[in-house]
Amino acid sequence: METIITRFPPSPTGFLHIGGARTALFNWLYARKAGGRFILRFEDTDTERSTQQYVDAIVDALEWLGIDWDEGPFYQSRRLDVYEKYIQHLIDTGSAYYCTCSKEKIEAMRQQAAQSGGKPKYDGTCREKNLPPTPGAVVRFKSPLMGNTVVEDKIRGNIVFPNAELDDFIIRRSDGMPIYNLAVVVDDITMGVNTIIRGDDHISNTPKQILLYRALGAEVPDFGHVPMVLGPDKARLSKRHGAMSVTAYRDMGYYPDALLNYLVRLGWSHGDQEFFTREELIEKFDIEHIGRSAGVFNPEKLLALNAEHIRSTPPEKLVPHLIPFLGGHGIAAEDNAFLHAVIKTLQPRSKTFVEMAEAAVFYYSAPENYEEKGVKKFFKPEVAAPIRDLITELKNTEPFDEKHLEPVFVKVMEAHDLKFGKIAQPVRLALSGKTVSPGIFEMIEILGRDETIARLEKAAAFIRDQAEKQA
Repeated sequence: METIITRFPPSPTGFLHIGGARTALFNWLYARKAGGRFILRFEDTDTERSTQQYVDAIVDALEWLGIDWDEGPFYQSRRLDVYEKYIQHLIDTGSAYYCTCSKEKIEAMRQQAAQSGGKPKYDGTCREKNLPPTPGAVVRFKSPLMGNTVVEDKIRGNIVFPNAELDDFIIRRSDGMPIYNLAVVVDDITMGVNTIIRGDDHISNTPKQILLYRALGAEVPDFGHVPMVLGPDKARLSKRHGAMSVTAYRDMGYYPDALLNYLVRLGWSHGDQEFFTREELIEKFDIEHIGRSAGVFNPEKLLALNAEHIRSTPPEKLVPHLIPFLGGHGIAAEDNAFLHAVIKTLQPRSKTFVEMAEAAVFYYSAPENYEEKGVKKFFKPEVAAPIRDLITELKNTEPFDEKHLEPVFVKVMEAHDLKFGKIAQPVRLALSGKTVSPGIFEMIEILGRDETIARLEKAAAFIRDQAEKQA
């Protein structure tokens, strides 16, 4: 059985955005499921707009997403001699020719065709002249004048293009640079690419590329054109819809597996299943279930799915993603059992790593201040005695874990005739500085005996000072 070879060929003229990331993902998943190969190739022949900065940014984004490649990255700008060889072959076999028509003459042709109700295109003036190489000449492909070119699209079905509507398109500019359609076909031939999944904005290029494959005696790959991603207003997705670069989502604290999950569902389905692990996506992905309707990008759904992935992922897998955000709070966290335990307590209530890091700060440093509304509501003079008794009990609690902490609280509650909330909320505020935090017992166990007692003693002193000021 033929090895599946797919590719992702971004143009390094900007950052990797949602649409491009989804294209890369579909090709990567298809290759991974089939045990094939996935190629990364940069289409950087636009020398004015292509930069190394964007190459690095795209590689960075793909690496963060976990989309790895088996070959490459290749660069079109370094393959000009390869393209020249294939262009010359097309000229030698009569499938291409030199054209010396000026830009003004070609524009006049297009206007005349449009005025007569035809399709604006080159009229073939130089087609049969057999011109020699001339400075300033372009090279055009000699398109068939009759018949149809059929795109056998694995997503959209057969798409028929009358050859009479295809003009003799340029394959090499007057400056010697190959045109996109020629370069991409030569790349795919020489790299063995046999499956191409891409956005449906490329459909108009496909018949031209099929003609080039045939003229070069190469097998035409399988094509699948995916509908574009739209914003909630059904317009093409843009920044105003919240569609930022992939690395912007990383910087906002998103988990890469969640973004992959969301991207794949923008156009592909597997029954009613919404949540997929990376492994499940590789196992279940297929071209047959890519839809023909455009996916609609919804930032709220992405955020909800991100929260679900954070909740469902083992803490140790979240560590490398959380640590940079902890660093933003001045916390030099290490990948250890303490951090794993911290993450476990924060997973149920964190939508992003930004939120998780902010919520984790109190584990690494005692609160300098307490929430004002919490102080007014929970740090009342009458709570000082129960906290002092709790400190005494905690000093002698063995082992110091959740199971043995609960009876300690029950003992103090009974001694002072308190309900759990009346002691738990002041303790929560004392330990975290906030009125909302992870569970009391799990929080105390992670902080440990000495740190817990130190924070309770600090809170008791604060309550006493507050009472004296009010007296």
